[in-house]
Amino acid sequence: MRLFAAAVGLVIFLSISMRAQAAQNHALDLVLPTDNDALFSGGGAAFYQYVERNYKGVKSTPWEGGQYGFVRDPIDTAAGLAYTRFHEGIDIRPLRHDANGEALDEVRAIADGKVVHTNLVPGYSNYGKYIVIEHCWNGSNYYSLYAHLNSITVQPGDMVARGQRIAVIGHTGTGLNRERAHLHLELNLMLSRQFEAWYNTFFRNDPNHHGIYNGMNLAGLDVARLYLALRKNPALTIPEFINDEETFYKVTLPKSQHFDLPKLYPWMFAAGKRNEGSSWAVSFARSGVPLKIESSDRHVTQPELSYVKKSSIEYSYLTRDVVSGRGADAHLSGYGQQLMRLLIYPD
Repeated sequence: MRLFAAAVGLVIFLSISMRAQAAQNHALDLVLPTDNDALFSGGGAAFYQYVERNYKGVKSTPWEGGQYGFVRDPIDTAAGLAYTRFHEGIDIRPLRHDANGEALDEVRAIADGKVVHTNLVPGYSNYGKYIVIEHCWNGSNYYSLYAHLNSITVQPGDMVARGQRIAVIGHTGTGLNRERAHLHLELNLMLSRQFEAWYNTFFRNDPNHHGIYNGMNLAGLDVARLYLALRKNPALTIPEFINDEETFYKVTLPKSQHFDLPKLYPWMFAAGKRNEGSSWAVSFARSGVPLKIESSDRHVTQPELSYVKKSSIEYSYLTRDVVSGRGADAHLSGYGQQLMRLLIYPD
């Protein structure tokens, strides 16, 4: 009986592994991570969990704060109302609760992949208990992240299938309560595999419990827009999806053998020869997602801002504090300098 059970387990494992390998060369085939599918019928309050806002003494609970993007912490500017806090994923509200009001919804893998990180200690992260799953599509790795979990049913090293249960929705993490239980979902690119050494250099007084799967090293895509785009075009790839993003700023980096982005995402290279020039120009969306890598003749010894879209609003509000200043005074902030050094660390 034990041999039979072991054989069945091996067959299941091999099946999942083969599916994960096959996924490398196929189009995206994502499923929503919970039973809440209101995203496909208009989204809004039925899909997104609300945030609690107190703006100028007026309290509100806008569901818009659960969306991806600059959707939180409004301020008045000369150009009008601006939202300064970036939300890197989407907050999906639960559909089921027990008699005590605790959320019961299952959380499932959005695609075949491998569990690479689980955080079981809520106090180690604003995300509370969370899971990171690695997916390989067309030779590049991407990372789905599932946060604020109540319980986790997988562990690092597990191969998981699309739609497989991995957790139960919850409200672990900073600033949450039972009434605002939700799943925070992200789909990310990785910035550098040298993250731990970089982090320990610049943030040595704040322990990193998550290795290279720390949220600072994961740049989140607009996953809700991706789901909707895949409905229209099931053959869509992530490079094609990212191609529609607007470049908001560019940073020129010194040439470095440690520049990891081209190795992780070779599709970012612009057309033409890759090794000409004395530096690299990297284009970024407002979100901080890297979009494109181009060879540059500009000689730099440290990361430098080479372009930013014109705006009358303080740039720190528009770029997650990567760029500071106004107008012609725009420059990389101290944090922006540190973050860009990550891309070529340890140079």
